[in-house]
Amino acid sequence: MIELPQPKTKGTISIEEAIAKRRSVRNFQNKKLSIEQISQILWAAQGITSKRGFRSAPAAGAIYPMEIYLVSNDGLFHYIPQEHNTEKLKEGDLRKKLADAAFGQDFIETAGISIIIACDYEKIKWRYRDRATRYADMEAGHIAQNIQLQAVALGLGSVCVGAFSDDAVKKVLELPKNLTPIYIIPVGYIK
Repeated sequence: MIELPQPKTKGTISIEEAIAKRRSVRNFQNKKLSIEQISQILWAAQGITSKRGFRSAPAAGAIYPMEIYLVSNDGLFHYIPQEHNTEKLKEGDLRKKLADAAFGQDFIETAGISIIIACDYEKIKWRYRDRATRYADMEAGHIAQNIQLQAVALGLGSVCVGAFSDDAVKKVLELPKNLTPIYIIPVGYIK
């Protein structure tokens, strides 16, 4: 486990400014993000925001079927919201393999990190049946927006990527069979 620094709950720009400045960025410097930046982005994605265990993004029934993974030049990590830390799953730089799984979108390879949002749809279907997929996909959108706005607040760029081979991403990340990748969100310093 890799312990992350505590996230900040006050920033230097307003939410309105972050919304106004948010743009899809596909030109990144091949530069590492700090552990503080990574901590803040992961917290924005799925961090615990209350003593009752509620998270930074809304989820139908507070079921939280999403799993958050991070790829960097240091390896593959899984975010553990309850402890605000990451578990290192794989050594080595997987960014090129992830870019290849996304049909050669090479900006994934140069971004400091990529956040992968994956969903366990079965975890929510027991309760919401036919509407489960809709609710889960809405949650993924909330998480993605939080990541993008947090990136802006940190002076970074990001882009939401939906064009990829699910099977190829699952293979690169060695995801459990019950998880379906929904988004790849590269985050990094703008070139």
